[in-house]
Amino acid sequence: MESTGTNTASELGTAPDLDLVTVPTRQGLEAVDIIRRAASQAGGVGPVLHDGSGDTLGFLVPSGTADAWDLPGSACTQTDGRGVRFGDAVSPTAGATGWLLPPEAVGPVTDPDVLRAALGEAARLIEAADNCR
Repeated sequence: MESTGTNTASELGTAPDLDLVTVPTRQGLEAVDIIRRAASQAGGVGPVLHDGSGDTLGFLVPSGTADAWDLPGSACTQTDGRGVRFGDAVSPTAGATGWLLPPEAVGPVTDPDVLRAALGEAARLIEAADNCR
């Protein structure tokens, strides 16, 4: 196969240097919906991981995002390509970490500005829903 210099992470089997934004599952699911509904947003939603306990979702974002990430209620860590494996879209077993949105099904990564806006909107929606009780 001729190399074009545009290999995707799923072709390579392992993730390039990426950062991972982790958020509570409820807020993350709302953010996924918000980004998907706003089709005009740059790039849409990229790959999303869920943890085995169901407590958090992790959005893959471009490397360097962690350097300036300061959104309360979330964390952004550098992965340096470690711990994230592409090409394994098999549904995880109960209690295992796996893909909510596998790389093969979505865009390359989520734009951090789009994610930040969606997480903010999600937090406001959740707060409003919780206050209606």
